[in-house]
Parts: sequence; C-alpha cells; structure tokens
Amino acid sequence: MAKRSRTTQNNPVPSMEWGLTLRLTKREARRMERDARRAQPRDPRTAGVKGWLDRAAADRGEAQNRPGRRGWRGKAVGRVSWIEPLPEAQGTTVQVCGLWPFIAGSGSPVVGVPLGRHLLNGTTVCADPVYWFLSNLISQPSAFVLGRPGLGKSTLIRRMIAMLQAWGIVPMILSDTKPDYVDLIRAMKGQIITPRRGGHALNPLDLGPLLPRLQEIADDGKRREAVDEMRGRRHTMVTGLLQLVRNGELEPFEQSIVSAALQILDTEHDDMPVIHDLTELIRSRHPRLAGLAQDQGDASRYSSRVEKLIDGLTALGEDGPFGDIFSRQTTEHIDVGTPMVFDLSAIDEADLQLQAAVQSVCWSYGSAVVSAEKHLAEAGLRKRRHYFLVMDELWRMLRASDVMVYFLDSLTRLNRQRGISQVMITHTMNDLELASPHLTKMAWGFVERSAMVFLGGLAEREMGNLNDVFAMSSAERSMITDWSSEGGINPDTSQASAPPGRGKFLLKVGKKPGIPFQLQLTSAELEVNDTNKAWAGEAERVHRNTLRAVTDAAELDVAPVDAPTTEETSGVREVLA
Repeated sequence: MAKRSRTTQNNPVPSMEWGLTLRLTKREARRMERDARRAQPRDPRTAGVKGWLDRAAADRGEAQNRPGRRGWRGKAVGRVSWIEPLPEAQGTTVQVCGLWPFIAGSGSPVVGVPLGRHLLNGTTVCADPVYWFLSNLISQPSAFVLGRPGLGKSTLIRRMIAMLQAWGIVPMILSDTKPDYVDLIRAMKGQIITPRRGGHALNPLDLGPLLPRLQEIADDGKRREAVDEMRGRRHTMVTGLLQLVRNGELEPFEQSIVSAALQILDTEHDDMPVIHDLTELIRSRHPRLAGLAQDQGDASRYSSRVEKLIDGLTALGEDGPFGDIFSRQTTEHIDVGTPMVFDLSAIDEADLQLQAAVQSVCWSYGSAVVSAEKHLAEAGLRKRRHYFLVMDELWRMLRASDVMVYFLDSLTRLNRQRGISQVMITHTMNDLELASPHLTKMAWGFVERSAMVFLGGLAEREMGNLNDVFAMSSAERSMITDWSSEGGINPDTSQASAPPGRGKFLLKVGKKPGIPFQLQLTSAELEVNDTNKAWAGEAERVHRNTLRAVTDAAELDVAPVDAPTTEETSGVREVLA
C-alpha cells in the first residue's frame, strides 16, 4: 500500500506509516484554534472593568483625530448642527433605470390630481376621490375636508376641480356662500345659478330636467327603480325643509301624509306641482290622507292632526320667511354635463335658516340630477359621465337646526349607494357636536364613512374622535396642532405673516399612516384663488389714509402723540407722491 499525505484546509496533518491520513473538519479546526487562544496567558491590564475603561479611552482618543458626520469636534472647527438632506427627484423607470436600486419610492400612489409635495420626502402627492375609487384604492368615491378658516380648504378643492374638469370629470358646486368657486366656474364657461328672493327660484317638488328621459327606459323594473329613487329624494328634501322650519322631527303619520300627498300630485296633477298645491291638497282632506291621519270621520280631528304640517308648508310658501324662493317653479334647471355652481352669496349670512334651507334644496337637487343621469347611462340612453359634487359650509346647515343631520344622513347614504363622488367641507369636529350624543354620533359618522379625509390645522380640542377613528400617531397630532397656530408679526411691516399651516394637509385613509403634503398652485390658478376679494384694496386704502393723516398733521404743526420727525414726513410725502 502506497504512502499518501493529505492536508486540511486549515492545518496540515502528517501521513501515517500505513498510508492512512487523518483529516480535521472545519468545526474541529475552529475549536482547536479557540482552545489555543484560551491557553495563552492574558494581559492583566486588559482584564476586568479597568481594561474596558482603558480601551474606551483609547477609542475616544482615536475619534478626536478623525471627523464625524457633522465635521470636526471642538470649538471653531466648522462643526455643523444640522445636515441638509440631499435633493430627491422622481422619474420613470426609463429615465432612472441606471440609478436603480438607489431610488426611494413615493409614500403614496401617483394616481389622481397632483396636489403638492410630500412634507417628509419631497415626492409628488396625487389624490382625489374619483380616480382613487376608479383605481380601487378606496371603497367609495367620497372625501371630507377639515381645517380652520383661512388655511386653504377651498383652494385644495379648487385644485381638484380644475384638474378633474380637464380630465373629463364634471364638477358641481352645490352651495357656494362666500363665493369661493364662482370665478373658477366662470373661467370654465360653466353655469352659475343664484337663488334668492325675487331672483332664481327652486321648486322643492321638481323632479329635475331628466324625468321625461327616465320614462324612456325600456326595462320596467329599472324604469320604476329610477323614478322611485327620484321621488324618494324629493320626499327626503321636503321632510328636511319641514323639520328645519319646525326645528324638530316630523311625526310618523305626518311623514306618511307627505309621502302620500306627493304620490297623489304625481297622478292627479297635470303639470309640475309647487308647495301651494301640496298645501291645498293636505288641507282639502283627501280620503287617502284622512285615513292616514286617522281622523275617524271627524273633520275637526283631521284639522288638528295636520295643523303643524300645514303651518310648516305655509312657512315654505310665498308668505313665509323664505319669500318666493320655494313657492314658484324652478326658473333655471341644471345644464347636465356642464360645470355649475349654486351661488348663495346673495343670501344674508345672518339668515342661517334661509341659507340652510337653500343649501339643502341645492344639495338634494344636484344629487338627484346626477343620479338620474347614471340611471340613463346604465340603460344606454346617455353617455356615461362622472361627476364631482362639492358640499361646502356644512356647519351652516347644522347650526340652523340640529335635525338637519337626519336629512344629511339620508342624502349621503343615497349618494354612496349610487356611487356618486362627493366631498363635504367644514371647519372642525366641533361643528359636528350637536345637542345630543345620538345626533353628534350621527354627524361624526359623515367623517368616519368618508373614504379619504384631508385634515388641515386643528387645535387639540377640535379633533373630536379623529384620534380613535383614524389611529393617529402622536407625530400626526403634533403636526396638525402646529399648523393651527397663527402667523407671527413682522416688526418692520407691522403685518402678520402667513400662518404656518396654510396649504398644509394630512391625508388619512382609514387607519393607515397619513400623507402630509404642502399644496402647490400654478400661476394660472392664482387669479381664481383669491377668497378675500371683498377686502381687496381695503388694507392699502387704510394704510394710505393713515399716512395722509400723519402728513397733514405735520404740515399743520399739530403735535399728536408720537409726532413724526422731519425725515419721517418727507418719506411719507414720497410714498403718497
């Protein structure tokens, strides 16, 4: 047998006389090396706590000889306290494919209207309830906007309106009380309807301009479903107006009487009925209505049963507090497929009841028109279009009467069933706190059921149940409360700077982490985004009058308090010149 010799990877092993070779495994070789290190004598200077402290001191000494991330340590050596982050850019895979994988992705999908820059990573934030719903990012096309006045809620919605209209989505602003959207709709060559006493009228019993087309649906079941939905919306609107006038709920038998009376008018009235026709029908003690009132054949009992109902309908008539707004036929119908706005700025802001009544009719009327066109599109009688309904100043309706929450709840539920895109806007969650916990919970449900919520600056006490519903982190709450603070005063100009939260929003979708962003506008949008036109030039006029008064006092040698010096008056003359 020949003699052979082999070596292991770690250490050679001599061959045996009889030709066999011993070979260590890797584990055995590591164990032998570890045993050899342990067998070596240890330096007592490196053992124990003292040795650890000596090594730490040596490491600190070495650290003094090299700079850190912020520069050299010590005084007057150029150390910085803040490191500016590197600029970030976003591009397609074709443009940045050579840089992959050194690319940081955006925290939100690039779908929908571009709104602005992400406050944390600088990427573009895109979002709107229409395209997020079409992309299955949210379960329903609805949104809610909360934020203190003057922080850009209307500007955010105007950005969405401008982009969606360019993409074929038809915007409909169902109540504009300031106005905030009239200039934008006018620039789009849209329709502007201005309801007011002695002006445009809105008939609450009108089923809309598309009712004749609904009768053309071939399928009997779908035709009946479409018409019944229009009648259901009308019943909800009429009962909502009566509850607003009464400032209380209707009795169950009163709601039945109203529903039956509207059905009777649909079959027995030749043209579109008005409030006066409904009032006279109930007053006439129609046999069907008498049975619903359970008058037991007694006319006086019937009169007492429907007395409050007649009073409410009379208040909606021409002799009531609303004038002729609801007592006449609708003077201008919605031009379906065209951007439009209901301009309510002609109504006195102090008349909250009238504003709330007109708002409720406009919201219901606009939603009914959009729903009717959806029925026609499903039947193949019209081109399918998507609409974006804006319902601003929600707080006005709720402040006028707590019972309006029932009308709003019915309206929003109908819109969700039909897949109508809508956005509701108010200031804070305190606007939704009503007289009873039950009503407050129902109002808070508007926010909870919205698929996406945009939160602007809010104080801690104005958040309501947002923390629980959206699982907001402490960083998100701190961000929103910081945005609610006022802008500082510039000592040079004596004018306040822009609030820190202007244009900043946190987008929340369910309990997912929020997306903070800064709204950015283009130069073309600035002209239609001035919501303070009523005060345009007023500040400049007051400033010039103040300067003129100071100059006149100086010329007359009048010595007012803090009289201006010669240099100051000469400067004032130059400004006025």
